[in-house]
Amino acid sequence: MKIKVGVMGSAEENAPTKLREKAAALGRAIAERGVILLTGATTGLVYTVGRAAHDAGALHIGISPAHDEREHAERFNLPTGACDAIIYTGFGLKGRNVVLVRSCDVVLFIAGSIGSLNEFTIAYDEAKVIGCLIGTGGVADEAEHLIESFQKPTKASVFYDDDPVKLLEACLASL
Repeated sequence: MKIKVGVMGSAEENAPTKLREKAAALGRAIAERGVILLTGATTGLVYTVGRAAHDAGALHIGISPAHDEREHAERFNLPTGACDAIIYTGFGLKGRNVVLVRSCDVVLFIAGSIGSLNEFTIAYDEAKVIGCLIGTGGVADEAEHLIESFQKPTKASVFYDDDPVKLLEACLASL
């Protein structure tokens, strides 16, 4: 069975060029390794990863909070173009996050805010292989401190790197 790598993170659409370049490099690396990409079918840096992976030949499956394509586009204002298929959960954002994270073998974080924090805590509690692309801000940069603050050991394996290719390789090697 193919490995499923999830990418979570910033949905901010005006990210600096440097971050968009790292996101695109991560997407291409995912495609080169022949793994399946799972995302929240969202905007921003995650969309950039998805578009790059899709364009490089990866299978990109989006997990939507909406119950159908119309709600996905109109209520949540989310794109469809970078995904090969979208699974409409109808569970809202937090419910979608549980489905998304639990479906992944590896969960990678690029930047990220409150929604990504929710995904991170699910991944950590579910003992996933987690990769944080440091230097991108948000959850990815704060994860190590958060884990220390949690004072709750889990069997999660957490990797940190500022190079998207090295981060992906470390996470995949740990499976």
